[in-house]
Amino acid sequence: MDKCIFCQIIAGHAPASRVYEDDLCLAFMTLKPTRTGECTVIPKGHIDHFTDIPDELAAHLMVTAQHIGRNMMRQLSPLRVGMVVHGFGVPHAHLILVPQHDPHDITSGRHAFIEAGQIKFSNQHLPGCERDDLDRIAALLRS
Repeated sequence: MDKCIFCQIIAGHAPASRVYEDDLCLAFMTLKPTRTGECTVIPKGHIDHFTDIPDELAAHLMVTAQHIGRNMMRQLSPLRVGMVVHGFGVPHAHLILVPQHDPHDITSGRHAFIEAGQIKFSNQHLPGCERDDLDRIAALLRS
């Protein structure tokens, strides 16, 4: 899957601030997070739809996300940690962990903008993060 950015990250051909890795999955920091500390958990094998993940692997991804989420609670002190599977963006199954400081951090008003008189949602207007900041937070979540 040469065109899949997540497969490129797994193969080490694209940079990522890794939070966790084992034989089955990889977790890394999101480049344009809704909130500081947002990260993504993916299966190492290319699977487009989350619902196509075999049950044992899906359970492993969720348990991994639980461990990272608990570290988010300890290290970043959000009110909650949300988990989102929406299936858009990258055609590789992924589970997004969002440190929530506000009830709208999952539906995020930060994604909303008006274009041609219509409300649209995208992360295109979110500021990117510097690699040093992503690496620092990844280290926090690894601890």
